[in-house]
Amino acid sequence: MRVLFFLTGLVAAWVAFKLWLRRGRVRPRRARELVDAGALLVDVRTPQEFDRGHIDGARNMPLPRLTQDIEALGERDRAIVVYCQSGLRSRLAAARLREAGFGSVHDLGPRSAWPG
Repeated sequence: MRVLFFLTGLVAAWVAFKLWLRRGRVRPRRARELVDAGALLVDVRTPQEFDRGHIDGARNMPLPRLTQDIEALGERDRAIVVYCQSGLRSRLAAARLREAGFGSVHDLGPRSAWPG
């Protein structure tokens, strides 16, 4: 009985975490429209991950350096779409960018969400 209770709690926590990750994400089609209209596409994965494959036109700004290199993103009124491998780093990056005064930040989540 205790094992069942523990497993149920574990599954509930996992579902809650996955829902938390998705909260506030931009829909993939909308992200593509934003980029096509001039939004900056930022990949916040490591340079090694970026080199293994990235979305065409993306700029690599690893999450640990994002705050240090924030001025390289340019004007704070330009739309930005961020992504990573799983969605966790992009969520953190989007929050940091908003805190830094960027007003139009969109979190795509994982790179795999990018539409074709």
